[in-house]
Parts: sequence; structure tokens; C-alpha cells
Amino acid sequence: MQKGIKNLIEKFGASDLVERRPGLSFITVDETKAVAAITNLKDIDGYTVLSFITAADWIEDGKMQLTYMLNNPYEIAEIAVRVMLERNDKDYESMESIHHLWPNAKKWQQELREMYGIDFPTSPGLNDPFMLEGWDDMPPYRRDFDTKQFAEETFFPREGRETNDPATYMREKLDPKDPQLYTKAKREQNNS
Repeated sequence: MQKGIKNLIEKFGASDLVERRPGLSFITVDETKAVAAITNLKDIDGYTVLSFITAADWIEDGKMQLTYMLNNPYEIAEIAVRVMLERNDKDYESMESIHHLWPNAKKWQQELREMYGIDFPTSPGLNDPFMLEGWDDMPPYRRDFDTKQFAEETFFPREGRETNDPATYMREKLDPKDPQLYTKAKREQNNS
């Protein structure tokens, strides 16, 4: 078993261990114990590098997942610590900051605040614009953000551009005289 995993399970009640390959494991920790578990991995088990923090929106399950990817350069090992937050549609999710462990965490947290709406209340500069200057809509990486509607309302169609149904367009290009013939022939070919 990879270094640090036993401690995560015994001390912090971690669960859902998945060992993807030697030296790469994923494990889930309760949000109330996550910062303590991550601190333990850094200070005791040698995972001294925070590679990244990312998020996933599991809208069907009512969860927002944070993943902290930690690297132990001496053991050539990585642990992805997953934290499942209750998804909240009105007041966005909140998680304790880890910027005191790695200063670069504040940039990852700033990005997650802007793109997913996850709040890290004590993180410095959290509400400073990161990529979306002047954005006042729902965070765009949340799955309930309607990208198509946003694009239709924000961007205008350029003159001279056409939109085609790809299937119809291909039929017309393959047999411009009788596009249905191609469809019939293709259907017969598939059935034989």
C-alpha cells in the first residue's frame, strides 16, 4: 500500500480507495477532515508538492467534487484526495482554504471560485478577477449553466455563415441529385 494511505484510513476515516497504478491512488475524505488529512500528508508522509486542485460538478448526485493532487517527489508517488461537497444552488459551496500549506493554492482556489462558484472564505484575493473580467452570470463550469443560451444571447451570427445539419449536409455532398438514395443504400448496406 502506498505511503500515507493507511494513515488516511485510520486517522481520518478516508474511504473509496482506488489504486489506478503503482504510485497513484485516489481516496475520498470527509470535508470536515480534509485539511487535517492533507496537512498530515504534507508534513508526515512527504507529499510536499501540490500539483493542482480541480473540481467536478455531479449535478445528478447533488455533489460538487474537489480533488487535491499531491505529489511525493522522494517516493515518486501521487495521491488524489477527493472531497465531496453538498451541491448548493443558492449559496455556493464552501471549503476551508489550504493556502497556508502551499501559497500557490490561492490561485487554484481563485479559479475554482470563478469557474465553479466554490467559496474558500479565508483565501487571499479570492474575489479578484481571474479570467472572467466583468462576469456577473452563473459560474460557467457549473453544469446548470446554459452555454448554448449564453452564446446565442451574447454573440451575433456573422454575415455569410451558414449552419448545417451534419447528416443532411453529408448526404447532399455524397449524392447531390438524390440525397435520399444515399440514405437508402446505406441502410441496405448496414442491414446486409
